[in-house]
Amino acid sequence: MIFGYARVSTQEQNLDLQLDALLKEGIPQKNIFTDKVSSTKEERKSLKKLLHYVREGDTIIVWKLDRLARSLIHFTKLMTELEEKRVRFKSITEPFIDTTEKSSHSEFIINIFAALAQLERDIIIERTKAGLESARRRGKILGAPKGISKKNKQKAVICEEYFKEGKLTVSEICERLDISRATYYKYLRFRGLSDSLRPYTK
Repeated sequence: MIFGYARVSTQEQNLDLQLDALLKEGIPQKNIFTDKVSSTKEERKSLKKLLHYVREGDTIIVWKLDRLARSLIHFTKLMTELEEKRVRFKSITEPFIDTTEKSSHSEFIINIFAALAQLERDIIIERTKAGLESARRRGKILGAPKGISKKNKQKAVICEEYFKEGKLTVSEICERLDISRATYYKYLRFRGLSDSLRPYTK
């Protein structure tokens, strides 16, 4: 079966452009799943439902990649999930992303995206190390906080750095570090930022 997915960021925005494009691809209206939610939000109920529903041999089509994925890391996770389920994928406005037929070009592009996602992960790790070194120079205690494993102490430090920068949303930080919102706030509390969390809870 063939399915479509469309998303807009707010209730005020219109899905018509995406829906028209998906219908032109021959997708039945009943097979089109839609969400009205910001790209930074983790919860996309219709997308989650669609990914649970599709089976081997099915195809998912979107109007544009940014309607589906929040980031390169998120995109590669989705592509891995679809590949494992043997579900095909196609972007209408980005024809270089099309796994409906075996294409060395499409596979190459997806591999490039995967490499870029790995680069993003490596940058996060490098940033964590830099944050630790910066904290050492400022004389901060870097031992593992009580209740957090030694393995996760670096994530706690980088959470603090991202929080203080104020450039990323909570959802974006959680996506980059692969942690839940509850864990994010737990890390900040352990880094002594509990009194500063109230303005950032949205």
